[in-house]
Amino acid sequence: MHVVGAKRSPSVEHENRSSERKNGRVGATSTYFRPPSVQAGLMAPATMISFTPEQEEFRKAIARFVDAEVAPAAEAIDERAEFPTKLFKRLGELGYLGLRYPEAYGGADADMVTYCVFAEELARGSLSVAAAAAMQSLMGTYFVYKYGSEALRRRYLVPALRGDLIATFALTEPNAGSDVANITTRAQRRGDRYVLRGTKTWVTSAPVADVLTVAAKTSDERGMKSIALFLLDRSAMRGITLGRAIEKMSVRGSVTGEILLEDVEVPVEHLLGGETGGVEKIGSILSEIRVMTAAISVGLARAAYQAALAYARERNAFGKPIAEHQAIGFKLADMLTALHAAILITYQAAARLDAGRSIGREAAMAKLFASETAVKITDEAARIFASYGLAMEYPVQRYFRDARFLLPGGGTSEILRVIIGRDLDWDRGPAFD
Repeated sequence: MHVVGAKRSPSVEHENRSSERKNGRVGATSTYFRPPSVQAGLMAPATMISFTPEQEEFRKAIARFVDAEVAPAAEAIDERAEFPTKLFKRLGELGYLGLRYPEAYGGADADMVTYCVFAEELARGSLSVAAAAAMQSLMGTYFVYKYGSEALRRRYLVPALRGDLIATFALTEPNAGSDVANITTRAQRRGDRYVLRGTKTWVTSAPVADVLTVAAKTSDERGMKSIALFLLDRSAMRGITLGRAIEKMSVRGSVTGEILLEDVEVPVEHLLGGETGGVEKIGSILSEIRVMTAAISVGLARAAYQAALAYARERNAFGKPIAEHQAIGFKLADMLTALHAAILITYQAAARLDAGRSIGREAAMAKLFASETAVKITDEAARIFASYGLAMEYPVQRYFRDARFLLPGGGTSEILRVIIGRDLDWDRGPAFD
């Protein structure tokens, strides 16, 4: 499939403004105070972030698909708490699961901005579907693409991007979440194989996954140095069993559970990238994961805001729509302002990633702000609905529940603040260059 806008990113523009000084002060008529567009003699205002025509067309295509097929199914997916197999297959058929991968493997070679457009629109329709697609199109398939042999790519990556295989990533353990060094899953070398033992939990798509990338230690050495990544085939390798399925209040269609590894024999060629450096490999995609999470946060926040706005315009109290009452109008104004800010910080980070910049801090900021914004907007939306915010007949209760899913994924808000706190110096460059 060819996806328009695949190799193009939004421009990030800025203009150096010069100031006229008079008597040691900036003059009252200085061009410093004029918009860059006015200084340049342009009629239209300058923008920091813009999308290419191809990306705008791509957004429209995704939006049509979401409105026609995803949003109408969202309520049933949530109620059944079942993996959205039909929609998942459709995403594969349409080529959306391979957006970030080369055309040689059935992908579209799209940039991060285009991928974020896809993630945002999909989350607007159903965060459950967006979460399942995100795991498949990033973490579940990235490591076999990046570190696997060509044979492994053909055997696992290509069918996964078509939606024929479900892939996932297993890192978290009962006693090891953000503390990656504390994982205890062990991989011991025995001839031409590794034998894996351990337990993984909070594994996205665990009950339905065909292929798993698993993090395990290759020695008893403390710390993170000996962590490695292995590709496990559930149908071909004995000892991979589903443990407890985790019943969740949010993203219920993105099924989650435990994976038990009991002396699983893994061929040496399924070791992805060597016996060490697993943490660094995971870290290489963290910024992408965080920006993606920011994008799906924006999608959910948009859905909640639009629902609240429509309800506030329809619901009458004291002789007029409640949107016209200042108490509700102020809520909507704050929600819209936060939503705009989340969109800007998300796509700014995506554009910088496409430009090859190091965005560790900016990705953390984007994910932190966008996810917390989604939580706040969904909460305010439920308040605007008042008692009806508790009614299962309105989707706002699902938005409210689903928003909680966004907080731990890609790093908790507390961990992200730690990362940002390591570099607190203000530098205008990363914000505007």
